[in-house]
Amino acid sequence: MFMKKARLPDVFKSKTLKTYKNKKLNNANFGNFTLNDYQVFLHLVSKIGGVDEFGKYLQPTQLQREHVLTAKEFSGIFEVDIHTCYGILKKAVDKLMKTDIKVEKIEEKEVWRINICSMAKYNKGDGYILIKFTDDIMPYLAQVTKKFVLYNLKEIANFGSLYTTRLYELLQEFKETGWMLKSLDQLREALAVGNKFKTYNDFKKYTFAHACKEINDNYDMGLRFEELKEGRKVVAVKFFFKQTVVTQVTNQKTGKTTNIYIKPKTQTNTRKKVKQASLSSSLDVLEGQLSFMELKPEVKPMKSILSSILSKFTSSKK
Repeated sequence: MFMKKARLPDVFKSKTLKTYKNKKLNNANFGNFTLNDYQVFLHLVSKIGGVDEFGKYLQPTQLQREHVLTAKEFSGIFEVDIHTCYGILKKAVDKLMKTDIKVEKIEEKEVWRINICSMAKYNKGDGYILIKFTDDIMPYLAQVTKKFVLYNLKEIANFGSLYTTRLYELLQEFKETGWMLKSLDQLREALAVGNKFKTYNDFKKYTFAHACKEINDNYDMGLRFEELKEGRKVVAVKFFFKQTVVTQVTNQKTGKTTNIYIKPKTQTNTRKKVKQASLSSSLDVLEGQLSFMELKPEVKPMKSILSSILSKFTSSKK
């Protein structure tokens, strides 16, 4: 007698694609991914979802593991020529199957290597890939705890470097504090530089210094860094940036309070201009969502406005 396969619950479909990862996975070493490989991975992750239609967090076993990504979808988000996207997806299939992710579990003093996919295929005729995430990686892609990083996928679409994308993701963990401290070993591991950039100056120049510039070119974050030394040797780097403003909104019907994160606005001189309205138009806010809404200018009290008018009127009569 065959057991009937349990039906997975309906996942809430957000109007904006969001990428979310457990913080351990966010600090993991993604091996030899190229920028395009990583963008494909993040796009697939954004399709998973994390809550049902009632806002309840879903367990990893309740989430769909198989997902399709078309060349048209990828082209729409990352603004790449669709014919180029076919080659990007084809290469990403091989990389997703061959790459495992190194995750450090500090509390257990263990380092785990986790495969991303158990199956991946590329359909040349219709221009899409189909992948199946492994059971082992799903707990790191679910939102069952508050220990996850969440951002709109479009936020990283303009970055031309994998190091920029990774640094931006690392900063999201500390968006409410406005600073992040990483040892050089932690940075090298998270940026997956391997044996590249033997000297500190080369490592700084080609990874996080370049990444800081590119992030500042795209967002008004005021991102900068300071080097921490032991003697003459740099052992850690501390990053400073504008904090994300957190506003709490309470649903009058349910009484549920939700956090809205108002991030630094986008710069207007980016290489590919991001349309501010398209990033911030929807308020389908989940807990932890990052919003691109610009802060509204302070509204002057009516009393002060009237006083100003009266003073002008009085002075004109004199």
